[in-house]
Amino acid sequence: MPIIVNLDVMMAKRKISLNVLSERVDLTLSNLSILKTGKAKAIRFSTLDAICKVLECQPGDLLEYVSDEAQKSDR
Repeated sequence: MPIIVNLDVMMAKRKISLNVLSERVDLTLSNLSILKTGKAKAIRFSTLDAICKVLECQPGDLLEYVSDEAQKSDR
């Protein structure tokens, strides 16, 4: 998939655990874990808004577009 989720990177930069983020964003651990591992198919803007508020970042800090061609050349 050409959209890469960099939630784990931002969490490391902000030194916040998945448990703490889950509590502050009011999202279940399992749903947040799915997002963190890049297995999510979609994200609500309200969820993205809440994560950005807690991590004090922009949506572009969490989401990255990588073309299919670029992914294939990395392999």
